[in-house]
Amino acid sequence: MTQPLRVIFAGTPDFAADNLAALLASQHDVIAVYTQPDRPAGRGRKLTPSPVKVLAQKHGIEVFQPSSLKGEGEQQALAALDADIMVVVAYGLLLPQAVLDIPRLGCINVHASLLPRWRGAAPIQRAIEAGDTQSGVTIMQMDAGLDTGDMLMIRTTPITKTTTGGELHDTLAKLGAEALIETLDALTAGGLAPTPQPEAGATYAAKLSKAEAELDFHQDASALAARVHAFNPWPVTWCALGDDRLRIHLAHVLDDGEATVPGTLVSHQGGLIVACGKEGRERLAITHAQLPGGKALPVSELLRSRADRFPIGSTFGHPQADGKANTEAPS
Repeated sequence: MTQPLRVIFAGTPDFAADNLAALLASQHDVIAVYTQPDRPAGRGRKLTPSPVKVLAQKHGIEVFQPSSLKGEGEQQALAALDADIMVVVAYGLLLPQAVLDIPRLGCINVHASLLPRWRGAAPIQRAIEAGDTQSGVTIMQMDAGLDTGDMLMIRTTPITKTTTGGELHDTLAKLGAEALIETLDALTAGGLAPTPQPEAGATYAAKLSKAEAELDFHQDASALAARVHAFNPWPVTWCALGDDRLRIHLAHVLDDGEATVPGTLVSHQGGLIVACGKEGRERLAITHAQLPGGKALPVSELLRSRADRFPIGSTFGHPQADGKANTEAPS
């Protein structure tokens, strides 16, 4: 067995907690955890600790929650931990160069994309939305840029036409955790050579917003289906249904039909079949949806109980002369 590393772990959401769990089960020694400050959550807006903090406290690990690492005092506190390496996974704070330089082996990041594609905040969802057929994780030696550091290890996984954002998240969390331990073990043994990222093919994965989850049925069916899957389980795509909002959880593309006004419900055969595309010839089959105040259900169940809400010929969404959907989601 190689000599264990003294590790500082920095992360916040469930994806990071999965990586921390793998690290805690490894030979390496987690000496401290950094995570975002507790945030209001739920209907009561109660201050809630991050999944990483909950896991760290369960294992008796000291937790630090600074709002920034730019101050000299915070940097001195981190340096006093005398870590060999800092592992960063979806932490949510930028690390200044002074922090990157503190651990003996620097700072490494587990990033949920095949860099340089999808640098930034939402690589999992943007890969599905763009129709990528492959994703993965990159273990990266961090530098001062945004996900621009040298690559230490890459692991890949396919994206299918039915892969959702939640499913890919869970796959990559497991894949990333495995690759992280392999990377730390290899660094301990001194047998891992960094590879510079190519600039060709670099893309930016912008943070998700609720506003962009509204479906515009003037778009191609394939683009709509990809967005439905990418935004499942959050923020969940939706469209107007009269004065209400129909949340759409799963959908797929069907063969083209006759030209119809985009957004028109043309059939109940196999789901809610909606005309889409510029000429309304394409068809999107919505198979899992959610009415206000209800649960997400297969459309077959919705039609049995609430067929009155889905008459053939009704219009989904807000018809727009310019083919653009509204930019603000209803409250």
